[in-house]
Amino acid sequence: MIAKLRGILDSFAADHAVIDVGGIGYLVAASTRTISALGAIGNEVMIHTEMLVSDDAIRLVGFASAEERDWFRLLNSVQGVGSRVALAILSALTSDELHRAVMSGDKAMVARAQGVGPKLAMRIVNELKDRAGGVILGSGGGTAAPIAGSHGADAVSALLNLGFRPSEASGAVAQAEAELGAEASLDALVRSALKKVAR
Repeated sequence: MIAKLRGILDSFAADHAVIDVGGIGYLVAASTRTISALGAIGNEVMIHTEMLVSDDAIRLVGFASAEERDWFRLLNSVQGVGSRVALAILSALTSDELHRAVMSGDKAMVARAQGVGPKLAMRIVNELKDRAGGVILGSGGGTAAPIAGSHGADAVSALLNLGFRPSEASGAVAQAEAELGAEASLDALVRSALKKVAR
């Protein structure tokens, strides 16, 4: 699985970028926010990625932050929200705005995204309200969530990839960080967190 790309920005359009990594051009779909954060063609860029595999295609979706990627995963878990709709929502709302909309039940804010009607917006808000708190990396409130780009954020991502729920993953990593301290390695954090969710 490709989790991250670092390379040269070769080209971009409104909904994707091509990143040259050692002479290979990776086409990465992305929100308009992520595209605008990449800067000018020729820049060295680093982008978090999610690999989507279907019967007829393998696609990479890219994100400027681990926080945006985790929101994409959450949105994709809602029935009726595919990758295109998830990216439209992430184009229309920042991670903080999306968090506020979900936690306050503001379906009108979510419905601002292209392709999201009132019924789908209501489903997104209802389904994610109980699950969003554990995956908000780097935002205030609640338990101390790992900072995006930190070992804690990467450890949460590792547990999500193994199939754990966002609340389980973030809770276990937060406990592991409290025990091991801020200097703990990613490997140590993941091992400690796995022991906690396995209990």
